[in-house]
Amino acid sequence: MSRSSIMPGFRPTIGFTLIYLSLIVLIPLSTLVFQSFQLNWDDYVHIITNKRVLSSFRVSFSTALVAALIAGFFGFIVAWVLVRYSFFGKQFFHALIDFPFALPTAVAGIVLATIFQPSGFLGKLLIDTFGVQVAFKPLGIVMALIFISIPFVVRTVEPVLLEFETSMEEAASSLGATRWQVFSKVIFPNVLPALLTGFALAFARGVGEYGSVIFIAGNIPYVSEIVPLLIVTKLEQFDIEGATAIALTMLVISFVLLLLINLLQFWVRKRSGQL
Repeated sequence: MSRSSIMPGFRPTIGFTLIYLSLIVLIPLSTLVFQSFQLNWDDYVHIITNKRVLSSFRVSFSTALVAALIAGFFGFIVAWVLVRYSFFGKQFFHALIDFPFALPTAVAGIVLATIFQPSGFLGKLLIDTFGVQVAFKPLGIVMALIFISIPFVVRTVEPVLLEFETSMEEAASSLGATRWQVFSKVIFPNVLPALLTGFALAFARGVGEYGSVIFIAGNIPYVSEIVPLLIVTKLEQFDIEGATAIALTMLVISFVLLLLINLLQFWVRKRSGQL
């Protein structure tokens, strides 16, 4: 006699999950893979090793990585302030953090391009003061990606900080630990898995971002052209094979990087005793 499950409804829910994943994820991705079979290996290598394509990959992944690291650092600070301190207008700041989720990315790109362009308010100030141009450079892409990715870090780290027992900090302090030792030995190891999750989400969003980037990037080949824009350009030129090859390579690289980040997160959780 089979034992009944503690949680009823396993079969319908797993069936619905598989159907959902198949329709939304697996079927579109498998179509991309099957479409790439029309290319032979030499044609595929020729497309991917093109200097313009390699440059766009370098721009997309390097800017996404830098933006995710910066968003991780400042996102942690923002989450810490929102959890640990009470101040006037706190709810306003909570809404402000979620604003990039609701704002259309194209609108964000237009606004950022307007204020950071050489004749814009902040753009002119940065050029006159530090000689740094933001718009139409990779730095502009980083700024746009930080704007749209930092909420992922904040909303991932914030629940962990809320559930963290302050008694652990008090115990460490009573044993003579300094504030830095309490943070580095007690707080940060417990928050690190969530921080890695936020970093992974920010990085994944940055790699595939299009709307908020194209206006501020300038889309200059070999300088500030991103992979999603190059794919769109190939499609507009009816180069379906080229767009497919680039998209498949983007998919594989992104999957491998996210898999490595998830393995690192699993290792950190296991080491800290959360698994």
